Amino acid sequence: MKEKSMDKSVTHELFCRHPENPILSVKDWPYAANSVFNAAAAIVDGKTLLLVRVEDFRGMSHLTVARSDDGVHNWQIDPEPTLRPAPAGHPEEIWGIEDPRVTWLEEIRKWAVTYTAFSEGGPLVSLATTTDFKEYTRLGPVMPPEDKDAALFPVRFKGNWAMLHRPVAKLPSIESHIWLSFSPNLKHWGEHQELIHARRGSWWDANKIGLSAPPLATEEGWVVLYHGVRTTASGSIYRLGLVLLDSEEPGRVIRRSDEWVFGPRASYEREGDVDDVVFPCGWTVKDGTIFMYYGAADSCIALATAKLKDVVDFLVKCPPYERLRE
Repeated sequence: MKEKSMDKSVTHELFCRHPENPILSVKDWPYAANSVFNAAAAIVDGKTLLLVRVEDFRGMSHLTVARSDDGVHNWQIDPEPTLRPAPAGHPEEIWGIEDPRVTWLEEIRKWAVTYTAFSEGGPLVSLATTTDFKEYTRLGPVMPPEDKDAALFPVRFKGNWAMLHRPVAKLPSIESHIWLSFSPNLKHWGEHQELIHARRGSWWDANKIGLSAPPLATEEGWVVLYHGVRTTASGSIYRLGLVLLDSEEPGRVIRRSDEWVFGPRASYEREGDVDDVVFPCGWTVKDGTIFMYYGAADSCIALATAKLKDVVDFLVKCPPYERLRE
């Protein structure tokens, strides 16, 4: 059942849900699956391409491509998994591959796919490249476990590629923050630094945050979409916030939203395999409009939109980033 569009003045959110949500679910899938969610997004050959996380009935995930002319309707879905786990050659993928993000690297004329490989030692960040989303070259793990929620910037900074990612704290008493790392060759990463910190106390993004969609270049700087996790008596709530990074120095945070800009409210976001989750892994920009594709309750894919100008205007009015004030 499709949800009616929600009024921003009521929901207090920057993004508007598409009235035909959810736009993709297992009922649309050409083969049997438990759920489809958490899709990377890109414009390829004039079409919207989603690289979708698909969970099978073992509880393990793989990735499948879906394409649409308008990014909403008439999805053409690969008839079988596009990118399967390959544990024979990559044992770190033994329990599946999840939550991809894609970035076009103009310098090498390839798409970079960062994804979570679920190894026996825990989740880690792996990287692959592709030119057509049919054939993939695996570069293998680029961050050890436990680490996830990674995406590349599309350009180098002072000769190095840059990646945002989120090391996972094994102890619940330790906060999980977003880190920034650099590499000369996409394989070996260093200069690691904490960049965006989880707040403390009763904030909506206290204790655990992670990257959502890849960083988006604007005239004001890099727009970063991230998720914050609020733990309540009835479970966790995943909501979204925004950060602005310096265009030339991505290690410098300029602004950060105090309030969340999007959170679970619709029934398909509040009830599913994991309740109260909105989890974008990709967004696109067409004619000045951001199309944000997100996993809803780990069960389906939904779409929300916002004007790019409105997002940037909102961010530049947010408080200057000060670590101590959190």
